[in-house]
Amino acid sequence: MNRLSQEKSPYLLQHADNPVDWYPWGAQAFARAAAEDKPVFLSVGYATCHWCHVMARESFADAEVAALLNEYFIAVKVDREERPDVDTVYMEVCQALTGGGGWPLSVLMTPEQQPFWAGTYLPKGSSRGQMGLLELLKLVEDAWRVSRAELLRAGAQATALLQRTQEAPSGDVPDTDALCQGARAWFDRMFDEKNGGFGRAPKFPTPHNLQFLLRYAQEAADARAQFMAERTLRQMYRGGIFDHIGGGFSRYSTDTQYLVPHFEKMLYDNALLADTYMQAFVQTKEPLYASVAMRTLDYMLRELTHPEGGFFSGQDADSEGEEGKFYALTPGDVAAALPAGDAARFCAWYDITPKGHFAGKSIPNLRKNPLFAGQDASVQAACARLYEYRRARARLATDDKVLLGWNALAISALVRAARALDKPRYLQAAVRAQRFIQAHMRGPDGRMRRRWRDGEAAHEATLEDYAAYALALLDLYGATLELEYLQEACALAKQMRARFADAQGGFFLYASDAETLIARPKEVYDGALPSGNALAAMALVRLDALLADDRWRQACSLQLAFVARSAADMPAGHTYALLALLRAQSPGMQLVCATAEDGPPAQLRAFVRAHPALRLDVLVKTRAHAQALAQLAPFTQDYPLPDAGSRYYLCRNHACAAPAESIADAFANAGAALDEQ
Repeated sequence: MNRLSQEKSPYLLQHADNPVDWYPWGAQAFARAAAEDKPVFLSVGYATCHWCHVMARESFADAEVAALLNEYFIAVKVDREERPDVDTVYMEVCQALTGGGGWPLSVLMTPEQQPFWAGTYLPKGSSRGQMGLLELLKLVEDAWRVSRAELLRAGAQATALLQRTQEAPSGDVPDTDALCQGARAWFDRMFDEKNGGFGRAPKFPTPHNLQFLLRYAQEAADARAQFMAERTLRQMYRGGIFDHIGGGFSRYSTDTQYLVPHFEKMLYDNALLADTYMQAFVQTKEPLYASVAMRTLDYMLRELTHPEGGFFSGQDADSEGEEGKFYALTPGDVAAALPAGDAARFCAWYDITPKGHFAGKSIPNLRKNPLFAGQDASVQAACARLYEYRRARARLATDDKVLLGWNALAISALVRAARALDKPRYLQAAVRAQRFIQAHMRGPDGRMRRRWRDGEAAHEATLEDYAAYALALLDLYGATLELEYLQEACALAKQMRARFADAQGGFFLYASDAETLIARPKEVYDGALPSGNALAAMALVRLDALLADDRWRQACSLQLAFVARSAADMPAGHTYALLALLRAQSPGMQLVCATAEDGPPAQLRAFVRAHPALRLDVLVKTRAHAQALAQLAPFTQDYPLPDAGSRYYLCRNHACAAPAESIADAFANAGAALDEQ
């Protein structure tokens, strides 16, 4: 066993019995590298990464590779999900040097952490024109002794390039409509009319792109944008990227048809996709979208939930050393698991004809079935029995660490589904997850921790964590109207501004008092998740609309200007920022309820439940909470508390209507429709 045996990360623990003398990222590793005058070999991956497993089997478990690493290098392992700061810095190096990236990420650097070579997966030995790890290590060991100056110069140049890229964009602030039109045009050019999605294989779901198209379609009455989003949502559901037996989505499709997935399932993908399908349902009332959202959320609740309510990070693509083995079926498997009649109905509904993938097995899909709006009871029962059949023949490894930002995305998806579908169980799950975070992931210093596992919270939370959690708390407040959620969201956003903000604009990935790396990145491009700066923009937009306080308004304006400038060159790479800009452009309505009751009146709670799609920000002033509310929203001091009953004040388009005794009268006074979106 090596030093990784003392870690909590499932990914690091997967390498604890390697013959490589691994160090976790930290001062000890770099101090030894400096003392022994050795370069550092950095390997970055994550627990459910298929190619990380391949490189581990081929190289890191190999005695020859281990001997070379142990004698001439200091080897460092990083879980990218625990340390996105380290991953982001060195992935930018890889992309700059090679034009691409991915995991496993392999980097060679000086003891001062300056990178001079970067790449991704490497076979043990050179093959088909690709250099092998053994050859690379031998070349670097020789160069470190003979021509070190070249390596040091390359490291200094890469570091300088990284640091230059952190400068804030300048110039005029682009127009929101122009940015949105540019993104929409790009998606139109790249759209796959037949299969849905954009570009060629591999195809990633990228849910925030679809959310943007749905919102833009609504704002601009753009039928083409709506079609692109809905076509993609339907084709993803029909293909094998959606698990028709157990629910939930795999990380991406290896082909253009969304048929053959890369089988790892990630919490963030499923949370964001459930949210996207729910948004489509709210806009269209199409039952299919609600069904897919619920089956995805139910998968998360069934297989990715800690007993106390937090959510695990994901499930592996491999079982018994073979990618996709858990999911692939043959007609014979179906016949063995189901009675003859049920097996026939299942095979009539789903296409499981062997395609040559996975040794003649196939992934159940609906690509040839035009009747995919829903299942009848017999097919649902067959899926339930096949689910148990799969679980009995093999088990998937689960990455059981709990990550703050990803849990926040899950909370938001659950809250919005609870409101749109009137499903209290989803709201209850969201509340349990938030209580888990509050109980386990706040440090004694009041700061949030990024990761919890096996009783330990560790690693400073990043910008993504703070911003996504603030948004989750705002969603919980909107659903419950309980002031504590709003107070916590404000406290987090204040801490985010104090510790992450750059005076030149935008927010850094890691806090000013966190570990200092060779560069301090600002994430602006969306990846599989929205960028931290885009999430921060959305949080500030919502706080500004809700609290109408100059402090939030100024912070919101600065951040919107930053993300708009950042998006100017490639709007389609900043779709979540565009969602924030669109929300700021159409903020909706604001309702203040001043009440003599102890909490939100039953009439108001019922109204909020009945109108989940209404763009309405609500504040409730009670005698007990009047002072606390005034600290968050000073303007509420001017609203008198009635001696009995409640009074409603509705504002729309920066104009406030006369107060009313009921919500319906408040809307009538403002000339607003109750179904206005």
